[in-house]
Parts: sequence; structure tokens; C-alpha cells
Amino acid sequence: MQETKVMSKEADSEKILKAITPSLDPSKHKGQAGKVAVIGGCREYTGAPYFSAISALKIGADLSHIFCTKDAAPVIKGYSPELIVHPILEESYTIRDEEKGSFSEKVHTEINKWMERFDCLVVGPGLGRDTFLLDCVSEIMKHARESNIPIIIDGDGLFLVTNSLDLISGYPLAVLTPNVNEYKRLVQKVLNCEVNEENAPEQLLSLAKGIGGVTILRKGKTDLISDGKTVNSVSIFGSPRRCGGQGDVLTGSVAVFLSWARQSIRAAEGDLNISPRNPTMLGCIAGAALVRKAASVAFEHKRRSTLTSDIIECLGKSLEDICPAI
Repeated sequence: MQETKVMSKEADSEKILKAITPSLDPSKHKGQAGKVAVIGGCREYTGAPYFSAISALKIGADLSHIFCTKDAAPVIKGYSPELIVHPILEESYTIRDEEKGSFSEKVHTEINKWMERFDCLVVGPGLGRDTFLLDCVSEIMKHARESNIPIIIDGDGLFLVTNSLDLISGYPLAVLTPNVNEYKRLVQKVLNCEVNEENAPEQLLSLAKGIGGVTILRKGKTDLISDGKTVNSVSIFGSPRRCGGQGDVLTGSVAVFLSWARQSIRAAEGDLNISPRNPTMLGCIAGAALVRKAASVAFEHKRRSTLTSDIIECLGKSLEDICPAI
């Protein structure tokens, strides 16, 4: 019997956005619309965590935190007073070897004070690849997993988990958002083969299964999303402009929508009339669709000069067009 070829199904993105985006209610209090934390930001890279965290706020999260190195904190604080910046991480060049153990304990103690408050963690934007820093972040991820907090992983966070798959393997609330090169490394590591564009949905399904049912959002001309059970695509809107930082906007977007999807599913007690039902899939579909729409709106006005900051400014209006706040 010939095997059925795995195909991707175009998601009904607008229906999903409408279903999981909460209306603004004056009876709610600060924090109920989402509390997001970004783990990233080092001496060289300060823009990426800012883009991720500010995007979450622009979409509608109430609070957005960044946990970064001490070198990065003053710069990120200078970008916006809206963000809560925690300068608690360090790179190895600032810590003597004999101090690393005690410093790691201090980091984990400080993070643990905050962890239970967050609805979602974003790991990787502007993180860098310092070994000591990555070791600290690995422990943070382990604690988030123990606390059943969703984790969105991008950038150098993907470098970390590709080399330490046990951090996320089998965790259904983990979301990976690889670009073309990051996806290639994951395929080589997990499936021990090269990327197959002819059977892209099937390979993505196998990759998600191979990492124990995590959700993977493969970014591209058409975004492909799989949790190891189904494959959905998002191809609406979009822009030909490929300025740096758009992936960071996506992580903040997915973090918010994943949080809202979990809230919606709990409130509906399983009776949410949309497909798929997995909150990580819903968050990825909604996040991808909104960022693609915002990018298209920004490109209409700025054309070749479109920057990530322009896309961020279009997030609110793009969501309002689909889901009026009131």
C-alpha cells in the first residue's frame, strides 16, 4: 500500500486570532492580559531582546521583562521605560572561575522569585554563545519546564538546545522558531539527514516527533508549523523585505498569543470551536499571521527602507483590523 504524503493545511489565521484574542475589559487587573519574560541580551546584542519584549507589549501583554547581562541592561533600559529589565546575568569574562558556582546560585535564586509570575518565557534573542551564560540559561529553562511554563526558543537559544536536546525533548510547551540555517542544523542533528524541500511538511512533522512533540515554527516564504501530529501553514500577507530583527518580533508575538490561547482554552473548558486545539500551535499560527500582516502594512509605506521598528509600530493597528479591542 502506498503511503499518503503528508501535506500542510493552510490555517484559518483570522478565525484563530479572533478566537483567542481577549477583548479589553475594565474589570480586569494588570497582568491578566499576559506577563512575558525574555531571557537574552549581552554586550554585543541589545536590540533583539528589546524587539521581542516591546512587541509583546505592543500586541497587548500587560508586562514584559528582560533578563540580561549587566553590560546590556543600561542600553536596553535606554530604549524604553516600558520594559522591566533585570541585569542579573554575566558572561564568563567578568567572573573568576572560583566564583562561577556561587554566582550561578544567585542567578537561579533571583530568577526563581519571578518565574511563577510569568505566562511565557522567550529564550535566545541576543543571548550570545558564552559557555558560562548558556549554562546559567540551561538551568533557567529546566526550572521553567518544571513549572510548566511555555518556552519560545529562538536565535542563540536554538544553538543551545540543538546541542542539548534534553532541555526541551518531550516538553509539549516548547516552541522552536528556526530560520533556514537553524532549521538545517536541527534536521542534521535530529534526523541525521539534509533538509528536503520537496517533502517539507513531512520532514517537519518527523522533526517535531523526533524531539518528543515540541512545536516547531519553520520560518520562510510560507511559515510551516507542526507539533508532531499535524502540519499547518501560514502564507497570508508578508513582505519581501528581510531586515534583521523580524524573528525577534515573532517570538514576542508568539509568546503573547500562546498565553492567550491557554487562557481561552481554560475559559472554554475544552469547547473552543477552532482547529487545531493545541495552544502552542494556536500561538504560532496567530503570531506568524500578525507579524506577516504588520510587515506587509509597514512595507506599503516604507518599501525598501522598512525596518523592524516600523513593523513593530504596525502590530497594534494590524491586530485591531482583525480583532477590534472594544
